[in-house]
Amino acid sequence: MKPRTEARGLALQVLYEYDLSGHPAGEILANRLQEEPKDDGMVDFARQIINGVIPLSTKLDSMIADNAPEWPLDQISSIDKNIIRIALWEFAVSKATPVKVAINEAVELAKVYGSDSSPRFVNGVLGSLSTQATKIAALFNDNQGNKE
Repeated sequence: MKPRTEARGLALQVLYEYDLSGHPAGEILANRLQEEPKDDGMVDFARQIINGVIPLSTKLDSMIADNAPEWPLDQISSIDKNIIRIALWEFAVSKATPVKVAINEAVELAKVYGSDSSPRFVNGVLGSLSTQATKIAALFNDNQGNKE
C-alpha cells in the first residue's frame, strides 16, 4: 500500500473514533501508532488530514448535506462522512491532491472500510462536489486565514 493511501486510512480511523468517542484526536493517533508504528512521513500526512478536517467538520458536513440531498446528514455513516470529508479537504481546502486522485483514493477507502454501497455513494457525492471545487476553495479561503 502506498504511504499516502495508508496515511488516509490511518486518518480515517482516527476521525471515525473521534466522531464516536469524542476522545482527543492526538491521543487516538498516539494509541494507533503504539499498536502499529508507522513511517514519519506517513504519520505527518495523516496528522495534516486530521488537523485539517476536524476544525472544518461542520462546514464540510454542510457541503456534504447540500450534495447528498436524499440522505440526511445524520443518516450517512460516520465512515462515509469521514471519507468524503478527507477527500473534500484534500482537493478543496489544502489543495494537496488533484480532484481525480482524491476521489479515487476516497472510493478505495470506501471499498476497504465502508459498506457495499459506500463506494458508489462516496463517488457520487464527491463527483457532485468536484464540479464546485473552485467555489468551495474560495469559500474556505475567504472564511479562514489558516488552512490547516
